[in-house]
Amino acid sequence: MTVAALLVAGALLGVERACYVWIARAPRSFRAWTARPRVTWLGEPVAVVEMLFYAFKVLQLSVFIGWCYLHEPSLVPSAPPGVIAVTGALFLAGQALVMIGFYRLGRVAVFFGDRLGYDAPWCSAFPFSVLPHPQYLGAVVSIWAFFAVMRYPHTDWYLIPVVETIYYVAGAALEERAQGASVRGVSSMTRSND
Repeated sequence: MTVAALLVAGALLGVERACYVWIARAPRSFRAWTARPRVTWLGEPVAVVEMLFYAFKVLQLSVFIGWCYLHEPSLVPSAPPGVIAVTGALFLAGQALVMIGFYRLGRVAVFFGDRLGYDAPWCSAFPFSVLPHPQYLGAVVSIWAFFAVMRYPHTDWYLIPVVETIYYVAGAALEERAQGASVRGVSSMTRSND
């Protein structure tokens, strides 16, 4: 593991969170960007966010696989069978939170529709009834599980998950502040997570 590799991975992974904070905190600026001729062919602002989401997931997975390959070119899981079983269950639980969140919110709300001028009512059904950001929590749990399977017990196994946890927590906090400020002016809001 090199510090340079961690810095590159951190910079690449930070792009997604920075983009979502931009959308949440400066939706007019994002809408103006999506109105540019080079971007309008992608569709309405929510469609652009959706495309960015999928592109960011490809980038994220590429960084994860690249990190694992850099440290073990065979890409064979290194964790003992017990760790694989427990983290497999955690991975599935994390993905379930993400999928339930997507289902409850719907496409428009998931992709920042409330910030981008669409009517997206507040969701208080499970898992939002017990967690403020179930999709972010699910993503972070899944990331920890992935690296526990692929890199544990190696000394670098926790580095990317720590970086991602910091990014998701900071992103949620920055998006929440923007949401709290806009709640005063808008009656219908939703939690906008990826």
